[in-house]
Amino acid sequence: TSILEAKTGSWWKSMFPFLDAVSQKDIVILSRQIATLFGAKVPALEIFKLLSNESDHEILRKILTAITDDIQSGITISRAMLKHPSAFSNFYVNMVRSGEESGKLNETFLYLADHLDRSYALSSKAKNALIYPAFVIMTFVIVMIVMFVMVIPRLSAILAETGQSIPFYTQVVISISNFLVQYGLFFFLVLVVGGVFFWRFWVGRGGEAAVSRIEISMPFIGRLYRKFYLARIATNLDTMLTSGIPIVRAIEVTSAVVGNQVYEDILKKTALSVQAGDTFSEALGVHEEIPSILTQMVKVGEETGKLGYVLKTLSTFYEREVNNEVDTIVSLIEPILIVLLGVGVGLLLAAVLVPIYQTTAGL
Repeated sequence: TSILEAKTGSWWKSMFPFLDAVSQKDIVILSRQIATLFGAKVPALEIFKLLSNESDHEILRKILTAITDDIQSGITISRAMLKHPSAFSNFYVNMVRSGEESGKLNETFLYLADHLDRSYALSSKAKNALIYPAFVIMTFVIVMIVMFVMVIPRLSAILAETGQSIPFYTQVVISISNFLVQYGLFFFLVLVVGGVFFWRFWVGRGGEAAVSRIEISMPFIGRLYRKFYLARIATNLDTMLTSGIPIVRAIEVTSAVVGNQVYEDILKKTALSVQAGDTFSEALGVHEEIPSILTQMVKVGEETGKLGYVLKTLSTFYEREVNNEVDTIVSLIEPILIVLLGVGVGLLLAAVLVPIYQTTAGL
């Protein structure tokens, strides 16, 4: 009398779905495959049936199989993709819908593949720039924990045997060590549970705007994030306007995929202003987070009728700026981290070894 979908998969995949999500790289490759097959005049149903059979990614294979079934039942490709937001964003779906309406699906998927490829390269470079600092900081934390838990207790025992007065800064180090030895595991569990609750109940329920604001306001890093999001805005708008999507709809879709709550709110307000009769440049100009050079360039594009070309120029400019910012930050962060880590370890050792040296010198 009824058919229910079986719940399959590992428990950790249900708790942490991002561990088995469809990556942007997979979508880039898929888009190029679809574009190639459309160029070879292969019917849409056969394209998705073929790709679903050949895909090695379990989740993506299930999605492509579902899309194949939907297309076979008479649903358009864009509507079938709309059911799978974990793989296809609103931007992607709207681009495909535009290709269906214009009869240029082959060119649309090529546009999407090129666009996503550039976006993926930009995101990867920004993420890769943080791998080295994250590794160094993680190593430093592990070393400090080992010293506080294993080394400092032994040295503090030697200091206690001498019976001499212990300096204040040494007493602070010993107190931290005693706390970690006695309550370290409990403290770690509290941090993990607190982090999970913070993410789920604060960031997920209204705190995202505050996090987005902090993200673009941080010294040095904030400038990189601002240029990254501006590059994403310009690239998405250029791609959608070039494909014939109305500007209000293009702004709305871009707001949904920009990835920052502050710029998302700005674009939503801009879409409403443009819908009410304002020009795009006027609607953008009232927000201080949008640089004046972008507003002026958009105004020139509106006056000359070449808004798409101007947005493409801005996209190239900001992508180049992001690359330069990443290179600058990487070149500065390595020596700064080395100095800070050296100072931290040096102060920790000095806090314990100086009293021991004073004791031996007194003897």
